[in-house]
Amino acid sequence: MARVSSKKDKNIYQQTRENLELSRESASELLEWISPERIERIENEKSNPNPDEVLQMADKYKLPRLCNYYCANQCPIGQQYVPEVKVKELSQLTLELLSSLNNMNNNRERLIEITVNGKIDDDEIADFIAIQEELERISVTVETLQLWSERMIANGIIDEVKYKEIKNRRK
Repeated sequence: MARVSSKKDKNIYQQTRENLELSRESASELLEWISPERIERIENEKSNPNPDEVLQMADKYKLPRLCNYYCANQCPIGQQYVPEVKVKELSQLTLELLSSLNNMNNNRERLIEITVNGKIDDDEIADFIAIQEELERISVTVETLQLWSERMIANGIIDEVKYKEIKNRRK
């Protein structure tokens, strides 16, 4: 069993490794090409991980949300464009998505009224922003559902081969 650090503010990479009861050395073996020293620098925030390191950790630790965390919090482009997605259960995701879709159904006519002339008038801006925010909620919920699916695949709950086979048929 790995020795657990007494440090109070552990970053997500250290928390994940420790939750898996891995020492830095055993994590390095699992991660194949990331050295224990590099893991230590990332965990102690002396260095940010590279995208390929995050991809490797997400894959080997079976925690796809590490990629979203990295993009939303550490990548300069992602910080501006990628919202951080919080892990939720399928039932909660479904209810949130249905609620947002119902709200959009109610706003559909207003969106048509606002955009029919190809511009947003001053008296339409508030409604347009509210509709954009609802669409963003839908987008984040869809991304959360995708991460949920990836987590279920990583943990063997959803058959990866069957999932990819069916998904590829739909393209």
